[in-house]
Amino acid sequence: MADPALAEAVAGIAREAGQLAFARWRTDFARWEKSPGSPVCEVDLDIDRMLRARLTALLPEAGWLSEETADNADRLAARRVWVVDPIDGTRDYIRGRPGWCVSIALIEDGRPVLGVLDAPARGETWTAAAGGGATLNGAGVRAGTRAMLDGARVPVDALPKADRILTAVEKPNSIALRIAMVADDRADLVATLRWGNEWDIAAAVLLAAEAGAAATDALGAALAFNKPDPRAFGVLVSAPGIHGAAVAHLAERAAVAMGR
Repeated sequence: MADPALAEAVAGIAREAGQLAFARWRTDFARWEKSPGSPVCEVDLDIDRMLRARLTALLPEAGWLSEETADNADRLAARRVWVVDPIDGTRDYIRGRPGWCVSIALIEDGRPVLGVLDAPARGETWTAAAGGGATLNGAGVRAGTRAMLDGARVPVDALPKADRILTAVEKPNSIALRIAMVADDRADLVATLRWGNEWDIAAAVLLAAEAGAAATDALGAALAFNKPDPRAFGVLVSAPGIHGAAVAHLAERAAVAMGR
């Protein structure tokens, strides 16, 4: 289990970052697209700089991987690495919607050992430590016990025809918060079928796993972090009783997406 003092310090830094972002939410700030469909704003960059300074001071030997910092291969030589998304759900942040959070994970030997999501617009602080469980606002959370895929709750805007056996529920823009909903039994399944970045999911998959959920890539394979190419093919997080059925349900589409 991670050092409790370190976990507390990381949660405090995440809370401070969340409050800084919250203070500027729904105000006037610069925003643009890094690439088509990939929004960013000046608050992302300000929070990124703050987090790097504060987290590096905690563990000077740790590497750094963040959505808003140019990647540096030096992190690959580090046993421990901070994996950070200063604002996960930037689209909701820019639009004045509450579905965003600060996401911080500490990776050790390729696995997340600490994870914090701070979502002040939702009044939610999620924490997890490897072997120590997961909490929401200090109270323990557990994934659901659903055993059938039919009717499973999925945070989506709309269900495609192939997925109409499922049930749509509220969808925050932040993928990390959607995964956290599985940890808290507010959703049964979250799945993506595209290449995604480690910083989007590192903290959240630890939360899910510590709450008893199953968490893999879209093909059902184990997730690893701090890879030379810091991406995974999708993510599939679910109540443990439906994980195999979910992998099978998505297998044909996953194969097409991967060009198989």
